Amino acid sequence: MLARVLAASDFVADVLQRQPELAARFAADSAAPLAPPELARDSPHDWPAQLRRYRQAESARLAWRDILGLDEIDATLAGTTALAETCLGLALAALETEFAQRHGVIRRADGHVQRLVVFALGKLGGGELNFSSDVDLVYGYEDDGESDGPRPLAAEQYYSRLGQQLAKLLDEVTADGFCHRVDLRLRPYGNAGRVAWSFAAMEQYFQREGRDWERYAWQKARPVAGALMAGDRFLRTLRPFVYRRYLDYGALDGLREMKAAIAAEVARKDLQGDIKRGPGGIREIEFLVQALQLIRGGREPALRERRLLPALDALVAARQVTPVAGAALAAAYRFLRRLENRLQMLRDAQVHALPGDASDRARIAGGLGFDGWSELLDALQAHRDRVAAEFGALLAPRRRQATPSALAAYWRALPEAGDAQVLAEAGFEDAPAAHAALRDFARAPALRALSDSARSRLDRVLPALLGGTSTSPRPDAALKRLLPLLQNILRRASYLALLDEQPAALQRLVDVLARSAFLGERLAAHPLLLDELLDARVAGALPDRQALFDACTQSLANEDTEAALLALNEARQALSFRIALATLDRRQPAGDSVRQLAWLADAVVAVVLELAQREMRHAHGALPDARFAVVGYGSLGGEELGFGSDLDLVFLYEAAADAVSTGARPLEAARWSARLAQKVVALLGTMTAAGRLFDVDVRLRPDGAKGLLVSPLAGFADYQHQRAWTWEHQALVRARCAAGEPALCARFDEVRGAVLVAPRDAGKLRGDVVAMRARMRNELDRSTDGRFDIKQGEGGLVDLEFLLQYLVLREAARVPALLGPRDSAGLLDALREAGLLDHAPHDALRHAHALLLDAGLRCTLDRRPRLVAEDESIASARAAIRAAWEAHGLT
Repeated sequence: MLARVLAASDFVADVLQRQPELAARFAADSAAPLAPPELARDSPHDWPAQLRRYRQAESARLAWRDILGLDEIDATLAGTTALAETCLGLALAALETEFAQRHGVIRRADGHVQRLVVFALGKLGGGELNFSSDVDLVYGYEDDGESDGPRPLAAEQYYSRLGQQLAKLLDEVTADGFCHRVDLRLRPYGNAGRVAWSFAAMEQYFQREGRDWERYAWQKARPVAGALMAGDRFLRTLRPFVYRRYLDYGALDGLREMKAAIAAEVARKDLQGDIKRGPGGIREIEFLVQALQLIRGGREPALRERRLLPALDALVAARQVTPVAGAALAAAYRFLRRLENRLQMLRDAQVHALPGDASDRARIAGGLGFDGWSELLDALQAHRDRVAAEFGALLAPRRRQATPSALAAYWRALPEAGDAQVLAEAGFEDAPAAHAALRDFARAPALRALSDSARSRLDRVLPALLGGTSTSPRPDAALKRLLPLLQNILRRASYLALLDEQPAALQRLVDVLARSAFLGERLAAHPLLLDELLDARVAGALPDRQALFDACTQSLANEDTEAALLALNEARQALSFRIALATLDRRQPAGDSVRQLAWLADAVVAVVLELAQREMRHAHGALPDARFAVVGYGSLGGEELGFGSDLDLVFLYEAAADAVSTGARPLEAARWSARLAQKVVALLGTMTAAGRLFDVDVRLRPDGAKGLLVSPLAGFADYQHQRAWTWEHQALVRARCAAGEPALCARFDEVRGAVLVAPRDAGKLRGDVVAMRARMRNELDRSTDGRFDIKQGEGGLVDLEFLLQYLVLREAARVPALLGPRDSAGLLDALREAGLLDHAPHDALRHAHALLLDAGLRCTLDRRPRLVAEDESIASARAAIRAAWEAHGLT
């Protein structure tokens, strides 16, 4: 055992010679970490030796376990990280005590002592410190001020001196060696900058002068000593600098620059054999993972991971790295890090180059279980080749279809020149109009304000977009929809970077714009949706009901209502866009799409209800033992919600008659519930940077516009039984709870059931239904010129809904199973199972419903009125619905 360790590490041999008692300790039990020393306040001259002996002993233990195969590399890296954090914490605490005796302490406004924050970047920040590494540190503090001791210092001077002493205590080489090498060059302005920075000064620096490489560096930042909670708060404020809110392919430019600098250093210093910086080395894996994190981490919190291997797992889960590539990169990373550690364990040297000495090569190869050096090199090269290939694919220029040279020359000539005939020859039908639009775009002030790099991207992207639109099915329409989008994204160079770096997204954009005016408008208004064109999940299975709910409830993590609404709007926009793309591509039937849109609306209403309740509790306190529910009517209740539809909502509550809220400004139950309902409506309609959630229609409540916004359940039940019109009972057929207390929702279902099964005069029911439908058709049917209104026209979707509502109201007392379904397809199936519809008419109506639903969605997606030419399939659908009306006497 001892011989194996000594054969692999001169460092361990030296430590055991200096501290011989460790050999027996390690042989008996090497699993438990060694106890750290106590740095006595009255013996500062002993601190350097204590820290160095402890670091050496604990490092020897980690090397012992690694060499004997008792720990995996992940555990060794974690152990080395923990050792560095322990030494930093011990050293800082000891120095703070000594410092306070001379200079006092700096206190916050609340009187508490303000400590220095030691941020770790690099591998220490990522929790994956190698065996003999330096530690990248940045010093920060919360607020300026002055210490309160006999020799007071201003905060910057105080913390700078403290930080310098900390670095010296750890880094200085003494007779006992060093504890940890300290590198302070990653602070703002590097060696030319202040040693310690206030949080406000650092934040201002990053906002004004932060560079791409600093985003990569601070991606791994973590407070490791001092005021840890304050450090975490600062990193939260810095998050928008590191992770942009939009899909950030501009991060690749910074990566290319860093890689070019490293490649130049490798060539200059002949570092091809360097397993960290050389081709296919550790740095390329780190850069690859970090770049993909930076691109998407602003939108996907799961990717904001400091540790490399968990980050790689998150990228695989997000389908940004294939499982095969992810496994290969993880295996390569572990192999390279294990080899790196063995190189450093040999003599406790910070080396990354393969040894030239034959004896050292044999010791390294044998310690890693290889028969010889050549076998180790073969395994190493296989890993490096795979890493280099993956990294090269990330940074390689994207292949795009060749843009016709005439279109590229045409764009370069604008706005002063350019020939519309070029557009005509490319395929645009109204070339003069297209030319005028492009000339106006080229004259836009926003183009003159572009940086050189952004203008270069535009000059590559726009001709490619022209080439794509010219060959699309509807080039003129696509161009008309494209230019407003480009106007909006000129302010965000990262979107130009996305289209430049990802030709697949560019082609997908052209395809969507050619086929859907609705999605074109969404993209122009909310360019964040461009992310969806490149998200691999878009082409996969769409989220189920629970996944939609989970995606929306993530917004509740924001304590600020405005921020939560923005996050919720962005989630809704992205999810509805994804559903729309699936509909446009015919990857799912229209019935699935409208159901998913209703589920999404349910989730949104539930989140908004929680936000409104949160605000009410803050303003007026909670309402004890009260319950609240939001009931969806119409297409929401029937789970047939369209794109851009509003929500028909009714609000219900239950509370004790004398209930009063508990806050400083108490409200009795009715007023508290009314205020809550008003907040829900207001929040749903609040405009944010990502749009508004939904328009809301509350006219279906008892007594309509004249009634109270929110009703007690008992009052709602009394109204439905005593005063409601037949059309209100028809509406109740599709009503269901969209959000609220489950107990109240269950009681609403009981009330609804009791109303629907109540005895009715069949003749009066039939007359009321026919009269109401005739009135609606006269007011709303837009059928004209041989075109048919899919929704309101005779034989349209509303006729089918009225038929189903009539049958439920007529038969529910005899067939309670009809109370369950709210959607048209489900009601048709229930009627067939009850024997109230034969198979043939059932199948015909099911087919008619699916066909008209699909036609209606496609009209919405292309911003056309729900008017379609009555072809054979439409005529057949209308005939089936009219025949059913006649069969049941609704004429």
